[in-house]
Amino acid sequence: MKVNSAAEAVKVIKPGHNIYLHTAAATPVSLVQAMTDRSNELYDIKLYQLHTEGPAPYAATELGDVFTINSMFIGGNVRQAHKEGRANFIPSFLSEVPVMIRSGVIPVDVAMITVSPPDNHGYCSLGVSVDATKAAVDNAEIVIAQVNPQMPRTHGDGLIHISKFTTYVEIDEPIAEHPRTPLTEEEQKIGMHIAGMIEDRATLQLGIGAIPDAVLSCLGNHKDLGVHTEMFSDGIIPLLKNGVITNKYKTKHKDVVVSGFMIGSRELYDFVDDNPMIRMLDIQYVNDTAVIRRMPKMTSINSAIEVDLTGQVCADSIGTRMYSGVGGQMDFIRGASLSEGGKPIIALPSTTRNGDSKIVATLKPGAGVVTTRAHVHYVVTEYGIADLYGKSLKQRTQALINIAHPNHREELARAAYDRYHGHYFK
Repeated sequence: MKVNSAAEAVKVIKPGHNIYLHTAAATPVSLVQAMTDRSNELYDIKLYQLHTEGPAPYAATELGDVFTINSMFIGGNVRQAHKEGRANFIPSFLSEVPVMIRSGVIPVDVAMITVSPPDNHGYCSLGVSVDATKAAVDNAEIVIAQVNPQMPRTHGDGLIHISKFTTYVEIDEPIAEHPRTPLTEEEQKIGMHIAGMIEDRATLQLGIGAIPDAVLSCLGNHKDLGVHTEMFSDGIIPLLKNGVITNKYKTKHKDVVVSGFMIGSRELYDFVDDNPMIRMLDIQYVNDTAVIRRMPKMTSINSAIEVDLTGQVCADSIGTRMYSGVGGQMDFIRGASLSEGGKPIIALPSTTRNGDSKIVATLKPGAGVVTTRAHVHYVVTEYGIADLYGKSLKQRTQALINIAHPNHREELARAAYDRYHGHYFK
């Protein structure tokens, strides 16, 4: 049923509903605001979401009795609510979020989504975010759609016939963008280290941000790379145009880029619009370790908040404070490690903006271990590459101290000496 306003579209939401919000740049901003504007008519609304872009007005303190936020990945717009204990975090591998939705572990009554305009046959596209949203749409009794001509039409699993919508509204508004920022010297060095590890004909998984951009900027002389990734941004465009990324040697989905969602500039969105070279697929499949491991020389690049001297990786919290989420890090770290010639990589600057070391003697009290020490193969900072695979704790400790910032190496060495009762240096 087509309606004339977002306010009309959200009237189908009733007290007690469980609502899934479309992810990242596809967040239906106008519908979210209209839902929040009805807060005096609603109660016991449970919101389920991964990272979303744009405002989150429902996260206001005074609306805590109306909306309960349940995050599988924490974005900046709800981080304060989580910090204050007003929101719930659900630890989960990204690959399993659709499984939890399809099995009913995460109940979805309503899916609120943004889609491209329908084609001549009535099919809209989930556009820049298929991820777990496909599962939510398939399982929701009510689907509220914001039809937005600024949403690119993408190929893959995200096609939905307009008859699936309970109600929809046409709203023309920009979708969220992430502009690229100039790279720091440290980021450029990390990019060069990792680029040197990537072989021709490798398949890549990398996300958004300075380090992935730095890596991609150093790959101009590589040949026949492939991409199978949970997300991507602008950095792959020049490599696709220049024939560096060809996807010719992937064992599955040859000749195409496979991803679950994307976020970047308008240039990226225009590039993927109706582009058969880009396939946006269900994240249950994209992040399936059994699929990932079949990719040749799978090279997975993920970030961390801190890494301890044994190789434990914290990527979701700062001490006890939840900051982001598990996401797809373990899906791809494990998949890459099982791939023939694969390389799972954790990349991070050696220090925080405040100058504190990100290579630490022990993780902060309460910090979560996203990737265990047994799963880690490579850790990269601007000071080099630590190869931890098959190494003892003492060998790992030395390798990680070697890539820590020089200002912190002595302190880390003292902690290691105490840990190994003076045997560290033998």
